[in-house]
Amino acid sequence: MNSSQHVTRPLRGRAFTCRRRLPVWLVCAWLFAVSAPVAAADLVVGVPNWPSVRVGAWIIKLVIEERLGLSVELQSATNPVIFEAISRGAMQIHPEVWLPNQQALLERYGASLEVNANPAVGRQGFCVNGAGRKAGIVGIADLSDPAKAKLLDSDGDGRGEFYNGAPGWAVTLIDRVRAEQYGYGYMLDLQELDEGFADTQLAVATARGRPWVGSCYSPHHRFLLHPDLRFLEEPPNVPALWHPVIEADSPDYLRQARVAMAHPPQRAQPVFSRELRRSQPLVAALLLRMDLDAGDLQSFGYSAVVLRHEPEEVARQWLARHQSRVAEWLR
Repeated sequence: MNSSQHVTRPLRGRAFTCRRRLPVWLVCAWLFAVSAPVAAADLVVGVPNWPSVRVGAWIIKLVIEERLGLSVELQSATNPVIFEAISRGAMQIHPEVWLPNQQALLERYGASLEVNANPAVGRQGFCVNGAGRKAGIVGIADLSDPAKAKLLDSDGDGRGEFYNGAPGWAVTLIDRVRAEQYGYGYMLDLQELDEGFADTQLAVATARGRPWVGSCYSPHHRFLLHPDLRFLEEPPNVPALWHPVIEADSPDYLRQARVAMAHPPQRAQPVFSRELRRSQPLVAALLLRMDLDAGDLQSFGYSAVVLRHEPEEVARQWLARHQSRVAEWLR
């Protein structure tokens, strides 16, 4: 198995063997590294591992450096590490936080955070390709049908595979619980791997006319590459009943959680240190006014992944075409 992959099986009363909360020593070591004297930038931006956030980070960096005269360093890190680093002053900005997926982190560190006022609106769920829909996989209940689940077996071991998201994503943890509460976790191997591997799996399955089902969110370049991709049908989200609890937060999370329904609507926006309102008010105002929308985020992913342009190049091209919008951010 590739080291970037991880497969989980149903709990059946046991704890998952997948990754848990980052150890304190690892977070502290990372914070020490980014706080060392070699990082002399005025601001540090944390950059997680999906395409649109990398481009958004470069947009923030270029605007701040070229229009406000400050130096900005980009640091790769996971969502939990970035939130922790912002709370400690080792970072100042997260370019693209998805809420409510990251709501637990926002609540944990909320006293030190400020949230952008113009989010891109998105959707979180599971998607199926055209071959899967032709085979009758159109709703979440179909994943619990043994005959349909077996259609997702690509390695010949008798069990279908299901892409459950990337390691380190909050939604991946939530969807482990959804697998249990919906019941399909007993029929399928849940794969947790880097998003690029999942894109490759989808492309290969589609080229061979085989069904593919997995974690999916919009805006995303995947929908431009695969026009026949559709979200699986699920019971509608009921805000009063939706109660995600993940393994890292409670030993009794399976009983406490209520997630056998569609995810709530998503919002993607920058989050930054509240201290910037005092120390760098122009930067804080910029981050509050930014208004990258769903179309922007989808185009970022397409340019970076499909066209293989570097994130800096994509950001510079976007800024050249949207000077009036940037001027509004800086007014």
